Amino acid sequence: MDCYRRRHVAVLVTAIQLERLRRRRDSRRRFWVHPVIAQWQERGQFWALYQNLRAHEDQFFGYMRMSIPRFSNFRYLGTGQSLASLHYAFMVGKSTASMIICETCVAIWDALYAAVMAQPHKEQWKEIADVFQKTCQFPNCAGAIDGKHIRIKKPVRSGSQYYNYKKYFSFVLFAVCDANYSFRYIDVGSYGSRSDSAVFAHSEFGKMLLDKALDLPDHTTLPGTTSPAMPFVFVADEAFALGENLMRPYSSRGLSLARRVFNYRLTRARRVVECAFGILANKWRFLHTPIHLKLETAISAVKAACVLHNFVRARDGYNFEDSLSLSLQNHRPSVARGHRQGAAVREQFTAYFMSPHGALPWQLEAI
Repeated sequence: MDCYRRRHVAVLVTAIQLERLRRRRDSRRRFWVHPVIAQWQERGQFWALYQNLRAHEDQFFGYMRMSIPRFSNFRYLGTGQSLASLHYAFMVGKSTASMIICETCVAIWDALYAAVMAQPHKEQWKEIADVFQKTCQFPNCAGAIDGKHIRIKKPVRSGSQYYNYKKYFSFVLFAVCDANYSFRYIDVGSYGSRSDSAVFAHSEFGKMLLDKALDLPDHTTLPGTTSPAMPFVFVADEAFALGENLMRPYSSRGLSLARRVFNYRLTRARRVVECAFGILANKWRFLHTPIHLKLETAISAVKAACVLHNFVRARDGYNFEDSLSLSLQNHRPSVARGHRQGAAVREQFTAYFMSPHGALPWQLEAI
């Protein structure tokens, strides 16, 4: 009898568990499409607002931060809205929104990269240097380089690799910019724990620069001089190692007047990459907060924002005030040594900036 009762109780417990499981499954599948999002075309934010905004170009630009011809219906990059917000704003499921973000970012990069961020050839490097000379008064400058931390949620099973010195998780956006605040090269996704010099050394750009494979113009004399012939260089902060084609400032200890002038002139040219980061983040505001996406999708989103930055800048122009409100989160300076050839090039630039042909009227007052 006891055996019969135990079997009976076991059957009842099993039946109760199965019923609970069925109810949970039915509650999850009560709607294939929830009524809240079923009428997405009639009530979704995009469908209700977009057509009205198109009738007022100034309002459209203020809301979308780009002109109507350059607008992409990919709202995430421009606002940084969470997947939950996009779920209700566009009346689509969260998993659908995540899939759209991923696929759209990859498509944007694939469609625009060759058109707006292809590697410059020799004549284009010369054109870039001409603009640096006109706007920043730094001759033979082919670009400004720097890195920026992109804040993210902790990637799964990543340990401390993405945990940076500022005590949050990030990956690195390493960039080379021209004097028009456009990105000429980017490397996205290096560990946040890495230094600028390490990111640079492992990047394709860094390897090509060191291997003399960037198709830079031949050495040429600086404006107003007949000798010596000088290489084309990139300007960076003290976190990078000095090289023949890579200029960094002098150490701040015991600087002579000429070296202080050099640091000032280099900073005038190098600041364009910091401004470019500011413009990027202020237009694509998902960069203002931690990115709550899978690591691969977050990297794709940053790459898409960079090519869109170039695309929109080339066609809609640029308002300098856009870059002034962002506090940049760049890397901690590290000790990076240079070599003798780089030191000799830097000394020649230093002497030129103090010469009658290379000096600026206001440089002594500015340092």
